[in-house]
Amino acid sequence: MTIAWRSERARLALAALLLMLAFTNPTLPWKRSLYEHIVVLDITQSMNVEDMRLAGKPAARLAFAKRMLHDALAELPCGSRLGWAIFTEYRAYLLYTPVEVCANRAELRASLAGIDGRMAWSGNSEIAKGLHSGIAVAKALPGTPSLVFLTDGHESPPLAPRHRPRFDDKPGDVAGVLVGVGELTPAPIPKLDPLGRRIGFWAADEVAQSDLRSQGRGASVGGEALAEEGSEPAAPGLGATPGSEHLSGLREPYLKLLAAENGLAYHRLRDAQGLSRAWRDAALARPVPVRADLRWPLAALAALLLLAPYVIALARRGRAQWRAPWRSARAKVTPRRLQT
Repeated sequence: MTIAWRSERARLALAALLLMLAFTNPTLPWKRSLYEHIVVLDITQSMNVEDMRLAGKPAARLAFAKRMLHDALAELPCGSRLGWAIFTEYRAYLLYTPVEVCANRAELRASLAGIDGRMAWSGNSEIAKGLHSGIAVAKALPGTPSLVFLTDGHESPPLAPRHRPRFDDKPGDVAGVLVGVGELTPAPIPKLDPLGRRIGFWAADEVAQSDLRSQGRGASVGGEALAEEGSEPAAPGLGATPGSEHLSGLREPYLKLLAAENGLAYHRLRDAQGLSRAWRDAALARPVPVRADLRWPLAALAALLLLAPYVIALARRGRAQWRAPWRSARAKVTPRRLQT
């Protein structure tokens, strides 16, 4: 009896101590991995190719990318920050600077839904320049957020190796991931009117099939070409497909090349889970010192100590009630004598 009383007294004293500690607002310092991204969406015309699928139906690359971003947004931990940007012609354009994802999830998703190809101001799609423009945007922002650039890699007009744009950026100045969107098999590029309605497909004679600078220009002397000596035609390794530039497939080797040259990771977009893993990679994480609130754990532990005897008593009563019918049934059975 004395032992039980002492045990009860110790339990109540410990519960009281835990509650007193909870009222002092205790915290525990630790580090939490958060993320801050500028997400650049390619809105050029090749992103209208319907070689993806949503809910079992054909979907444009841009629509698919937006849906995956919408779903992956829920996986970013609270405290992370995200901002949208678009790419067309040769530059990335920032729509707004990164905001906290949990407090602004509805706004982020609503603004994402409003992004489409009608926002483009040019028909060109100079991917390398757009990527470096996105890097410049990220570098200009406080804290230098990571860059997540979603594109199919279709350069238009196509590039020649001799005329590739050169940049002075140091690879790795901005961390990030280059995300490839689309299927590898080339498909026709839809032609849309100003309202975004399809009016056909682009034909071969309507699209530049090679880099214009590598073609030279007419000279004052008939038959003389002023093309640079030793200039190469557009190269498939850079994504170009001379004669088939009116068709578009994911230019994955070219995107991997760009990613490696700029110190970025590469990820092929297949589902929201893969995208979520890609932009939550440890290389993009930012350990942020935070202080964990210990009030609720201490209060919960105190409540558990106070309720423990009642929980144990209820458990024993329930076990006894469950066993009672079996005991009464066994008591009614009369054993038979063995017959010899």
